[in-house]
Amino acid sequence: MSAALFEDLIPLYPVYAILFADATVPGAGLSAVEISALFALWSVSTVVVEVPTGILADRFSRRRLLVAGPLVTGAGFALWTFAPSFLSFGAGFVLWAIGGSLRSGTSQALVYDELAHLGRSPDYARLAGAMRAAAAVGLIGGTALAVPLLAWGGYAAVGIASVAACVLCAVASALLPETRRTGPRRTGQDVAPGAAVTAVDDAPTGWLAILRNGLRDVREQPVARRMLMLVVALTWVAALDEYLPLLVESFLADSVSDTPTPQSVALLMIVVAAGDICGSLAARRVCDSAAVGPAVGAGAVTLILAALWGHPAGVLGVAVAFGIFGWALVVADAALQDRLASASRATVTSIAGVGEEVVALLAFAGWAAGSAHLGPAALFAIAALPYAVAGGAMTPRASRRWRKRMSRNAPM
Repeated sequence: MSAALFEDLIPLYPVYAILFADATVPGAGLSAVEISALFALWSVSTVVVEVPTGILADRFSRRRLLVAGPLVTGAGFALWTFAPSFLSFGAGFVLWAIGGSLRSGTSQALVYDELAHLGRSPDYARLAGAMRAAAAVGLIGGTALAVPLLAWGGYAAVGIASVAACVLCAVASALLPETRRTGPRRTGQDVAPGAAVTAVDDAPTGWLAILRNGLRDVREQPVARRMLMLVVALTWVAALDEYLPLLVESFLADSVSDTPTPQSVALLMIVVAAGDICGSLAARRVCDSAAVGPAVGAGAVTLILAALWGHPAGVLGVAVAFGIFGWALVVADAALQDRLASASRATVTSIAGVGEEVVALLAFAGWAAGSAHLGPAALFAIAALPYAVAGGAMTPRASRRWRKRMSRNAPM
């Protein structure tokens, strides 16, 4: 959990775009087009390296990759801090993409396999939810630290603190246990008849063989396929959290006579972050994949109503909705991990990461196109509408599964 906390305890997060555009910083003062080009480079780099690093995590020590990831990212932040320029910013984003991809999928795979080794794989959702909550706390902490650090030492202090957080994340990752991956692969309850059950030691170690095995796992297991698609689909609204300050600002602008201040927007954003944290922690108590569809539908309806209400109190509804989405993401990930082979676990999770990145890019493009005609409230409501429809369609199926489960467990 400490590694997840330090990974996002980065004071540079809320100010790096400002650093790029600040003409008073030698080598900075970039235009909006140049900054957009950097963001595009970041996204493209992530898509390119995501699956290869996942395969790497299935071939070599996952703990070592978890240690290397933040150090690579920290090197990028150091470039931004001590040698700011367009080329340095671009190199930093490439390093950030590599460092993030080394951890993406790898951490889930290591945690799940260690729990499985101890016979505690049902605890994965609880720990995954706690890790997600710790990351959210780290993000809030990093944002809070940015203000005093900027006042004390400017961008240099913020950059040094960010590099230090990466080093602490690497140290915390080095303390994680890692058991040699041996024994039969785990299979889900819906493995196709006749599917091969192989030992991890006997699994192919070639890059293409690992990728093929991972794709076969998903192809042969309908529930795993649905959960992977759900994890990817939930990125659609999750990616829009970048625009949440605009939604909150619109709530305040419609309800108060004065211009909303950044401080008031930040305070309400903490409410949304708290909802996300509570949703992640709720997976410790409730982890039923059959309830994901109806829950996502309910969250979508809540988000639509809160966004269209346009009152500051609607932030509570937004917080509830993002809490539900966070819970659903943890539960869907746990259901997916239950059905993956250890030998290709990180690879498949990285494939999901590529899907998430593509969906996020589509969400950003959709927002850019729609913002010319609609306000933040309408755009959030439109983004949530597919979830509401899908959730409504999945509710009867979930109800049938629940009744079947209850009848199976009923005393004779």
